[in-house]
Amino acid sequence: MKTPIKLVIFDLGSTLIYEKDDWTPYFPRADAALWKVLHDAGVRLEPPELYGEFDTLFNLYYVQHRNDLDEPTTAAVLDDLLQSKGYSLPDATLRSAMRAMYAVTQSNWFPERDAIPTLDLLRERGFHIGLISNAADDENTQALIDKGGFRPFLEFIVSSAAFGKRKPDPGIFEVALQHFQMPPEQAVMVGDTYEADIVGGYGIGMNTIWITRRVSYMPEHLPVEPDVIVTSLSEIPTLLSTR
Repeated sequence: MKTPIKLVIFDLGSTLIYEKDDWTPYFPRADAALWKVLHDAGVRLEPPELYGEFDTLFNLYYVQHRNDLDEPTTAAVLDDLLQSKGYSLPDATLRSAMRAMYAVTQSNWFPERDAIPTLDLLRERGFHIGLISNAADDENTQALIDKGGFRPFLEFIVSSAAFGKRKPDPGIFEVALQHFQMPPEQAVMVGDTYEADIVGGYGIGMNTIWITRRVSYMPEHLPVEPDVIVTSLSEIPTLLSTR
């Protein structure tokens, strides 16, 4: 990072927030909450009739779109599945179903203890701060930001659900840089996902900080080297102020 950094862009999941427990019991509970709304709205189907071989909407969505940079959103996928079975639900009903489903998973996300102190110190030192999150539902992203208390520190927020493309697609980084009217060399992307955050940020010319405390696998060979590797957010303010 030879150029002075003026803009710090954070990832959300496993960067500013972490999942406390294993997800295995959460997905069935979340799907049950979704189906209660659907059944109350008159949908006379059961999950296997809609999902086929998949147990939940989450499983279906993330398997089908694992390697796809397009982000159709869970709501759009659910709507398409229902339409294929002859059900056309109002947007308000679909949104209620999404809200019920994500309320369950939101209960397993918690802010990192050093997230707010780090954001506060960065703001105090004059850095611009933004957030880019790969997420299948923008309202859920916004709710998690509010749950963590991050909104007062974030000058710009974009989720892949709102943008339509996932990191590492360059477009989602470009829209953030355009908002700040900042060249990529004066910005740094901070995230835990190597391909999305590090390769994606590098690809558009940004500096990158890989935070690894929630990373379960570290490959021996990295095709793209992050500028810095840290194990906590609290390392970042001092790191940036000395470069």
